[in-house]
Amino acid sequence: MADLAQTHLTGTLTFRKDHAPDLWSIRVRPSAPIPFKPGQYVSLGVKPAGSDKPIERAYSVVSAPHEEELEFFFELVPHGELTPRLHALKVGDAVLLRKKAKGVFTLDAKSGHQHHFFATTVTGVAPCVSMVRHLDREADQGRPFAGKILLLHGASRSFELAYAGELAGLAAKHPWLTYAPTISRPWEDKAWTGEVGRVEDLIRKHLDNAGFDPASTTGYLCGHPGMIENGKGILQRRGIDGDHIHSEIYWIPPKDPPAIPAAEDRAVTLTS
Repeated sequence: MADLAQTHLTGTLTFRKDHAPDLWSIRVRPSAPIPFKPGQYVSLGVKPAGSDKPIERAYSVVSAPHEEELEFFFELVPHGELTPRLHALKVGDAVLLRKKAKGVFTLDAKSGHQHHFFATTVTGVAPCVSMVRHLDREADQGRPFAGKILLLHGASRSFELAYAGELAGLAAKHPWLTYAPTISRPWEDKAWTGEVGRVEDLIRKHLDNAGFDPASTTGYLCGHPGMIENGKGILQRRGIDGDHIHSEIYWIPPKDPPAIPAAEDRAVTLTS
């Protein structure tokens, strides 16, 4: 445990919200602050009884840096090693957190681009929420964002679009933000009246409707590996330079999927 104290902090669950049977958010109060940039991730885990080694994965932080607690958004992988353990946690339970945040999936501040296009699936919206919350605070303090953000957020059904209400509210508040939610299985969600279709099938449409000039646009792809692979090609064919397309995959699919899902959780894997 002495070694863990060198690299980890303890955190206490202060809040939990279940968005769907396999999707939930938690807020954690760490025993000491963990500085991070909006869009970065923190490794979080638990130490099983009788084991000296924690089971941990990296998860994008949903909260903004000014918030005292860290917020995370999870998808349950029934055969995973960690998410079933996290899913069983209740308010007041403890977790372990790495002391240092990592990741470069952050808002592009180097290119000078005015347009920022995000395509996300389900939990892939997490780092975007962090960025938008940060920019909202900046605007409230008299520093409004000078560019434009278009956030395309997809899921199978509308109840899986966690944070949709918050993002829609912030889009109504700020002229620099456009939020576009979509679902891919409308036949399972009869009450849905919004956009329909898979995220990658709608990228070109929303870019064109927004009038984003490829020469001044940075693209961001986060979530499902299939969407990211297809999205990169679509953005490049739209004229966005590959050097200005950033992605973060939440798991790497096996080349030969087994009959039973592998015992791997959806964790951040930075690819570009």
